[in-house]
Amino acid sequence: MITRIVRMEFMEDKTQTFEEIFQNSRELIRARQGCSYLSLHQDEDNKQVYYTISRWDSPADLEAYRQSELFKTTWAATKILFSAKPIAYSLAPLQELG
Repeated sequence: MITRIVRMEFMEDKTQTFEEIFQNSRELIRARQGCSYLSLHQDEDNKQVYYTISRWDSPADLEAYRQSELFKTTWAATKILFSAKPIAYSLAPLQELG
């Protein structure tokens, strides 16, 4: 399993646009093969900063999504709203407590 965390900072007047993009694509992303979890979070101290957290059965499933038309069109619409470069992490679990 792999957990993907993406930190994105948006222009102040573009956060609503991003939330609409996420709303429109979240079910499609979640339905991708290998995606077992997807959530959107907003930073408590900086309302322009958002995080997506997703879990994938394998790195190959995540990569297949990243190469998909869904990702390409969603990312193209999202990245023009950024005020800073996004930061992404792909994490493999070492220990989990249920």
